[in-house]
Amino acid sequence: MTQYAAIMLAAGIGVPILAALNAALGKLIGSPTTAAVILFAIAFVASALVMLLLPGVEALSKVAEAPKHLLLAGVLIAFYVLSITHVAPHFGVGNAVFFVLLGQLISTAAIDHFGLFGAQITPLTLMRAGGIAVMAIGVAITQLA
Repeated sequence: MTQYAAIMLAAGIGVPILAALNAALGKLIGSPTTAAVILFAIAFVASALVMLLLPGVEALSKVAEAPKHLLLAGVLIAFYVLSITHVAPHFGVGNAVFFVLLGQLISTAAIDHFGLFGAQITPLTLMRAGGIAVMAIGVAITQLA
């Protein structure tokens, strides 16, 4: 379990860095959309290399059988990257990521509570809701200064 926490902590550290880097690239070249396309091209190559190095290539044959709504994850990541790349230079990386985190807290609670998309069910108890509220308040406090 600790290795999963460490991986996700690293991913969390990477999100604002991704936002700052891609926002800077979009501003520099004058096109947030082009910056997003470049990001996705590099991400595709990196993901494809990892897929080739680790077991996974055979899974490509099963994609056609997957429910089509599962493929909407690609639309959501495109929306995130396009929006953060456009918004961060105008609103600030911290402010943009703050609202991303707030949205993640809200959607995570719903996904876990109802077991949406095959997720493990973790009921939204009063204690858990309180913890999420404390996290949201903590994130908000970081934006006050």
